[in-house]
Amino acid sequence: MKIWAHRGCSQMYPENTLLAFGKAAEIKGLTGIELDIQLTKDGHLVVCHDERVDRTTDGIGEIRQYTLAELKRLRIDAGDGKYEQIPTMEEVLELLEDKLKEEFMLNIELKNSILPYEGMEEKIINLVHRYGVQNRVIYSSFSALSLEFIKKIEPNAETGILDTKVSDCLYKLKGGCGADALHPYWRGIDLPKERIADYTVRAWFAGHLYPENPTGNLLDLEMLEQKGITDVFLNEPERYL
Repeated sequence: MKIWAHRGCSQMYPENTLLAFGKAAEIKGLTGIELDIQLTKDGHLVVCHDERVDRTTDGIGEIRQYTLAELKRLRIDAGDGKYEQIPTMEEVLELLEDKLKEEFMLNIELKNSILPYEGMEEKIINLVHRYGVQNRVIYSSFSALSLEFIKKIEPNAETGILDTKVSDCLYKLKGGCGADALHPYWRGIDLPKERIADYTVRAWFAGHLYPENPTGNLLDLEMLEQKGITDVFLNEPERYL
C-alpha cells in the first residue's frame, strides 16, 4: 500500500499549508503529497481545497474574487498564536523541489469541476516544467474534460480521474479522458477487484480534518488492498509510517 499525505499532514497541521507540506516531506517512506489548486483574480495558482476561503482562513469569499496580494493578507490559524498563509504553487514547488527530484511524488488536484478556471491546465503544466519535476507529478480532477485537455497539451502527463464511485471513475476513463489511474472515495469501491486489477486505484478520504475529530482508530490497510486499492490519501500519514 502506497501512502500519501492528503493536503499535507492535515490532521496535525493546517491543511494545504507550507507547514503541513514540510512536515509531510520529513516522513520516511511516504509516497508523496496531495494538494489542490485554484486560480486568483489576477491569474496566480494558489493551493486551497475550497473555492471559498471561509473555512480555512479569517476571510470571506471566493478565491477568484481575490488578487494574490489580497489573499496573502488572510491568516490561517496554526495554533499557539501562529499563522500560515495560503501558499502559491511556486512556493510549494520551491519547498519540495529537492524531494521531488528524488523519489517523492506530487498529486496536484485541479479544482475546476465547480468553477471552470480558464487556462488552469496550461498554467500548472508550464509551472511544473519550469521546475523540471514533470516526471514526479500526477494531475487529477473530477473533470474528465480537464484531464483530456491535459493529455492534449502534454501526452506523457500522468493523470488520475476523480469521482465518488470507482465505477464512475472507470466510466470516465473509458469515455475518453485517457486517465492513467482511478481516484475514488474509499467507500466507493463498487466493483469487484478483478474489474479494476489492471489500474492504479488511489483512494481518498473525507472528514477528520484539522483540528476537529481525530480518527482514533487506524484503518485496516490490508482490507483496503483486498478491495483493489493500491494507494491511499491520508490526513494522518505519520501514524501509518
